[in-house]
Amino acid sequence: QVQLVESGGGLVQAGGSLRLSCAASGRTFSVMGWFRQAPGRERDFVATIKWSGGSTDYADSVKGRFTISRDNAKNTVDLQMNSLKPEDTGVYFCAARSASTFGFANYRRQSLFNSWGQGTQVTVSS
Repeated sequence: QVQLVESGGGLVQAGGSLRLSCAASGRTFSVMGWFRQAPGRERDFVATIKWSGGSTDYADSVKGRFTISRDNAKNTVDLQMNSLKPEDTGVYFCAARSASTFGFANYRRQSLFNSWGQGTQVTVSS
């Protein structure tokens, strides 16, 4: 059974840092990513990483502040979030896709992911 479990969310002041982690089990994945949903808004792309090779992609709003990484041995994907802003507030979801069928940039589309975690809340106070 495929399972993605996020951890590491919480409350932080603007300018602070948080590290989210997603533990994957049940199968191997080719692409994993993070999406977030702010209050009253749709879920948006944050970052993705290819399991093989480690290529990464970031939303413009987080580029230079967030870093996505993977640990092959632990089967985890982390999101290091620095210089957090109030607009980073939201529920952060881990997502995974088993087959790398499309060009990497396409994985900004959440519809291409077939496994999702339950989400973890990140709140950035001003």
